[in-house]
Amino acid sequence: MTANRNIEVAAYYFPNYHRDARNDKWHGSGWTEWELVKRAEPRFAGHAQPKLPAWGFGDEANPEVMAHKIDTAADHGLDGFIFDWYWYEDGPYLQRALEDGFLQASNVDRLKFALMWANHDWLDIHPLSRALQPATLASGSVTEQAFRAATEHMIRHYFSHPSYWRVEGGLYFSIYELINLVQGLGGIANTKRVLHHFRERVRSAGLGELHLNAVVWGVQILPGEKEITNPNEMLDVLGFDSVTSYVWLHHVGLDTFPVSSYEDWRDQALVKAEALASEFKLPYYPNVTMGWDTSPRTVQSDVYEPIGYQYMPTVGGNTPEAFEIALQRTKANLERQANGPRLMTINAWNEWTEGSYLEPDLVHGTGYLEAVRRVFGSKP
Repeated sequence: MTANRNIEVAAYYFPNYHRDARNDKWHGSGWTEWELVKRAEPRFAGHAQPKLPAWGFGDEANPEVMAHKIDTAADHGLDGFIFDWYWYEDGPYLQRALEDGFLQASNVDRLKFALMWANHDWLDIHPLSRALQPATLASGSVTEQAFRAATEHMIRHYFSHPSYWRVEGGLYFSIYELINLVQGLGGIANTKRVLHHFRERVRSAGLGELHLNAVVWGVQILPGEKEITNPNEMLDVLGFDSVTSYVWLHHVGLDTFPVSSYEDWRDQALVKAEALASEFKLPYYPNVTMGWDTSPRTVQSDVYEPIGYQYMPTVGGNTPEAFEIALQRTKANLERQANGPRLMTINAWNEWTEGSYLEPDLVHGTGYLEAVRRVFGSKP
């Protein structure tokens, strides 16, 4: 990303708004998550649903649609998208937003991109009924053979692209659930070997170094691991370079149903971010979250009660002004940082069915994007 800027800002991008063969099989021909956005209803008095995109229900695999997103993101202070990226034992999922949309856009040079391997189980929760017993449609744990196939795909199709994001010279690659990675690869020792070989393959391809990042919430110790005693030790053994967060909810819960205060959530999350920066020996890249409301992913005719994800509290009061305060305070904390790259993530560019998005809606328009630009400026 641009070297002359004080702080680099990347938004997570959730790519479930284009047609995919798995979705055709699971939900019917042509289904995308826009169907849940369209069907969302108010679930309690004062509930701000449906949340509707000002740009309409576009196909993100269309390079012209993606070019508009790229220009808007760059014009409003973002340096890049971190794509939620999926690869299961039998291959990729939801990759066309990146491969057919972003990488084919005429202005792809205006924005950097990176991968966050969203290696969680994919559950049948689109939508989720009150039964709360969704089937696992794809397992997030993969074998070494599948890991090799996935990483070879990255090397061939992404890492050599001039818009791929590098952090301190290394290709930024983030992993959502380290526990799933370690389980699939058969333990700490084998995961260390496999990651080391991944780095070597990147070097052999003439692409330089990897920058391995772990999402904090997934950094856990496997039951039965005798030699690893804490997360810092595990990250060191595996050779990671940094840690970050995906969403505030991973660290700070929502206490009031059906609506919790964004300001209270924000203030607690910012305190927690400072604690995480102290707890981890590796550089910690903080996150700012725009909102939270998973009700579109529930069966709209079911009673909405607090019985678990996604029947859970929503966030209210997350105005562009309240969001801007979170950006300002996070920026100030990063500017006080003495060493290392100054990076932060935003949840999210387009998590419409989790109520966390920067894309313009019919209520606030470009308000959240304008907040980013006021704090960080626009990208040339």
